[in-house]
This record gives sequence, C-alpha cells and structure tokens, in this order.
Amino acid sequence: MAELTLADAVAVILALSLNAYVLFGGADFGGGVWDLLASGPRRQRQREVIAHALGPIWEANHVWLILAIVITFTCFPAVYARLGTSLHIPLTLMLVGIVLRGSAFTFRTYDSQHDATQRRWGRIFASASVITPVLLGVSIGAVASGRLDQNPSGSFVQQYVQPWLTPFAFSVGLLALVLFAFLAAVFLTLETHDSQLCEDFRRRALGAGVAAFFASGLVLLLSSREAPLVMEGLLGSRWAIPLHLATGITAMAVLAALWKRRFQLARIGAGLQVSLIFWGWPLAQYPLLMPPELTIARAAAPEATLRLVILVLGVGGIVLLPSLWYLFQIFKTVPADQGAGDA
Repeated sequence: MAELTLADAVAVILALSLNAYVLFGGADFGGGVWDLLASGPRRQRQREVIAHALGPIWEANHVWLILAIVITFTCFPAVYARLGTSLHIPLTLMLVGIVLRGSAFTFRTYDSQHDATQRRWGRIFASASVITPVLLGVSIGAVASGRLDQNPSGSFVQQYVQPWLTPFAFSVGLLALVLFAFLAAVFLTLETHDSQLCEDFRRRALGAGVAAFFASGLVLLLSSREAPLVMEGLLGSRWAIPLHLATGITAMAVLAALWKRRFQLARIGAGLQVSLIFWGWPLAQYPLLMPPELTIARAAAPEATLRLVILVLGVGGIVLLPSLWYLFQIFKTVPADQGAGDA
C-alpha cells in the first residue's frame, strides 16, 4: 500500500470540503427545488417552512465551497487553471446562480409583501436553485470524463463547450439535482410540527429517493462510453463491491425509516447515502485529480506550500468548526415553526 503523502492528505481535505458542501449547501439548493414544486392547499405553508429552515444558515453553508476553491487554487494550481479555462462557462453560470439565488432569497424576505413582488423573487430563487446544482454536476461530470483541454488548438466550441455539453455530464447534473432535492425533503420532515406538512415532505423524500436510484443508474450506464475511467473504478476496483453494498443498504434503510416515519434516523442515513455516492467519484479516478493525466502528485504545489496550508487549515478549523456547531445548535435544534400546532 502506497504511503500517504502531503499532497494526498490535502486532496482528502479537498474531497471532504466538497462532501460537506454537497450535504449542507446541497440541502439548501434542494429546498429551493421544493419551493418551486410546492403544490396543493398547503403550498404557501410549505414555502414558509422552507424559508424559515434556510434563513439562519444558508450563507454559512457556502464556506465549504469557498474552502474547496482556495485549496484547489493554492495546492493544485494546474487543476485550478484548467477548471477556470475549460469550464469557465458552466462555472461562471453556477456562480451567477448562487448570487442570484441568495439575492432573491434576501429580497423576497425584506421586499414588499405584495403577491406580485413575492412571486417574482420566488421564481428567481427557485429557478436558480434548480439550475445551479445541475451546473455543479455538469462540471463534475466533465472532470470525470477526462475530456478537459483535450483539443487546445481547436475552436472555441471544441475547447470550451464540447467538454461539458455531453449526455454524461448532464446525467451527473441531473443526479446532483435529485440528490439535493432528496436531502432537502428528508431534512424538512424535521423542520415542522405540522403533521400534514411533515407528510408532504415525507412523500417528496420517498419519491426523490426512488428517483435517485434511476438517476444513479443513468450515470453508470452513460459512463461506460463517456467516462470509462469512472466506470472501471466503480465496477472493477477492490473497494467497488463494499461501496455499492454500503450505498444500497443505506438507501433501503433510509426509505424504510421514511416509511415508518423515523425521521431522525432517515436524516442521518440520507447524509450517509449521499456521501457514499459522492465518494464513488474521487475513489474511481484516484490517483488522478484531473483525468486523463494530472495525478495528485503531478498537480500538487511544493511541499512547503502544502505544509503551510495544512497548518492554516488546522488553526482555522479550531475556529470554524465550533462556530458552525454553535450556529446549528442555536437555529437547528428545534423545528422552524416551533410552537405551531398540528393543523
């Protein structure tokens, strides 16, 4: 077994930060999806619960994305450069979506409460919540396919559009959207005391959980032609069977917990399930950080830089992690509509 290097350690931290963003930021985006799809006689109350659940913590969740960007820029500059050039279109649109989503959420809260104004900001918030996860998944799919910077002398379309405008990349985008919606629906079952609203989110969680199964199958099917490295890793590695078994067992346990209304257990299981699905990607292409040729070792900055980054992350973690824990303790230990009775 190869010795773990400083570059490997930083790559693990990078993956963990992306994993945290998928869980916490992803659940926020998923809340926007259900805001868009709110329906039935309780649709306005559904949106109110979503807004109250997101309000105190949605900005803090972006710290994980910022951390991932800083680690990539500082520790793996070659990867950052290739991402920033080959994927500048979807990544720029994704950042625009994050800004629009946050701005619309804020203006919807503090602007005029007239129906027309609320609908306008609500549409922007919900639309950005759908488009942004898709673009994040598309970017991940483009990286996994190994098609970035393959034609440096080609046309603009060949260099900057074709690498990510593929069925496989968009299947990963669809999977990201479905998983985020699944996380949000599971989490929202614990954000209300109203049994009817809880049932609304429970049904959405069950539906999204089934949809995630089919979306995952689509990604695996398309990877055989467009991302063979990922396909080989997911099916041929020694860790593949244990990972798939753990993911499948966790998924069934979450659906069973939702069916039996064991929502605390479902929340823990949903986080674990999505994390297992996420880790299939970096494990499948290890030791490559940017297929087809940029390994972790080749893309890494000098060891002096890596040591300093690990030191700074250790010191920063002492401040960041307790602060986030305290934030969640204050705002997320009771349902968003604490004190409301069943309707």
